[in-house]
Amino acid sequence: GKAYIRDKVCQEFNTLGKEEFRTLNIIAKSRKFSNATFQEIQHLVQEIVSLAATCCADTADPSCYDAGSSALSVKSCSGTSPFPFHPGTAGCCRQEGLERKLCLAALRHPPQQLPRYLQPSNQELCQAFKKDPKDFADRFLYEYASSYGQAPLPVLLGSTRSFLSMVSTCCISPVPTACFLKEKLARKTLSLLTLLSNRGCSRFSAYGKDKVTLSFLTSLAQKMPAASFEDLFPLAEDAAEVFSQCCDSVAEDCMQRKLSEHTAKACGALSARDERVANCCKGKNLMENYFCISALPPAPAPKLPEVPKPLDKQLCGEEGAGHAKRYLFELARRQPSLPEAALSMLYDAHTKAREECCSAKDPSSCLQAKRQQMGEKLPPFLEKANQLCDQYTQLTFLDFKKRLQESLAKAVPKASAELLGQLVEQRADFASTCCPHNSPPLYCSSKV
Repeated sequence: GKAYIRDKVCQEFNTLGKEEFRTLNIIAKSRKFSNATFQEIQHLVQEIVSLAATCCADTADPSCYDAGSSALSVKSCSGTSPFPFHPGTAGCCRQEGLERKLCLAALRHPPQQLPRYLQPSNQELCQAFKKDPKDFADRFLYEYASSYGQAPLPVLLGSTRSFLSMVSTCCISPVPTACFLKEKLARKTLSLLTLLSNRGCSRFSAYGKDKVTLSFLTSLAQKMPAASFEDLFPLAEDAAEVFSQCCDSVAEDCMQRKLSEHTAKACGALSARDERVANCCKGKNLMENYFCISALPPAPAPKLPEVPKPLDKQLCGEEGAGHAKRYLFELARRQPSLPEAALSMLYDAHTKAREECCSAKDPSSCLQAKRQQMGEKLPPFLEKANQLCDQYTQLTFLDFKKRLQESLAKAVPKASAELLGQLVEQRADFASTCCPHNSPPLYCSSKV
C-alpha cells in the first residue's frame, strides 16, 4: 500500500543520508535499466532523490509523497519523458493511480549479456577524476552497475565503493603507480566476487535452479571426466543452492560466505581425484581458488563405452529429470568440448519430450518417434559443435580462423570470398563467446 512505499523509501533516505541514498539509486536503476543512457539514469535518480528529500522531512505534508510520486508517473507517461525508455511503459500508462505506479516500478530491461565496462588506465582514471570527481563517480557507478547488474546489490555496492575509494586515494598520492598496485591487490577478492557472482546469477536468472544444477554438473564432468556422477552431482546441487540463496539476498556477506563454503567443499571432494583442482586449491584465497577451478579447460575424454540411453519407464518415472541429467553428464564427459548452450538445448528437448509423451495414451510410441526425430538431427550437430570448440580450445585464434577458412572453403566450394568471410567470422564469434564454460547463457542459446 501507499504508506508502505513511502515508509520504505523514507526509512532508506533517513538511514543512509542523501548522498548514500543517491549512490544506491544510481546503482539500482543502472542495474534495472541496463540499456539506458547515462543521462536517462541521471534524470530518474535526480527526481527520486528530490522527491525523497522534499517529502521525507519531518515537516512535510502527509500527502506530499503520494502527490509527488503521482506527478512522477505522469512525467514518465508524457511523450517527452527524459527517463529510460521501456517498451512496456505504454501498457502501464493505460492504468491509473497506484496500479500505474506499481506497474512502472516493476519495469526492467533484460540484463546485458556481455559486460561492456572496460577499466581505463590509471592515468585516464586520474584525469577524469581530477576534472570532475562527482561526474566521474556517477559515470563509473552507471557503467559498472549496468555491466555487472546480475551481481547481488551488496556485492556491487562493496565493489564500487572500494573502487572509488582506491581512485580518490591514489590520484592524490605522490606515487600513484605504487598506490594503484597495492590497492588493486587489496581489492582482488572483491573484483573476483563481482565477476563470479555476476556470471553465476546470470545463469541462475536465465536457467532457474534445475538447469543451473545441470550447467555445473556438465562443466565439472568436462573438466574431470574420470569422476563419477555420484561424486559431482552433490557439488552441482550445492553450487545451484548458493546462487538460489544469494542472488537476490540483501545480506551483506551472503555471496562471499556461501561461495567460500562451496569452494571448500569442492576442494575437499575433488583435490585427491584431480591434480589440476588440487593445484587450484593450494591458495589461501577461496575466491581465487573458485575462479581457478571455473577457468580450467576441459580434459581429454577417456575411452568409455557408448552412452546408455535412459529407458522409457525411467524417463516417465518420478526421477525422469534425474535420468536426463545423468545421460547429459555421460555425454559431456565423452565430448569435453561440447558447448554448454548445446547441452542446454538437448536438456530442453528431453524436458519437452517428457512433457508431451509421458501423459500420452502410448508414451513408448511417442518417445520412440521423438528419439527418431532427434537421432537424425542431433548427432551430426553435436559432433560439429564439439569439433569446433575443440579446435578453438587447442589452437591460437589466428590458426583457428585459418583452419575454419580451409574447412569452409571445402564444405562450400561455390561460396564467394565475401560469403566465406562472413561464415568464418560468424563461427569464430560463436566459438570465442560460447565455447568457454563461462559463456553468456541467453546469448549463446540464441546463437546455437
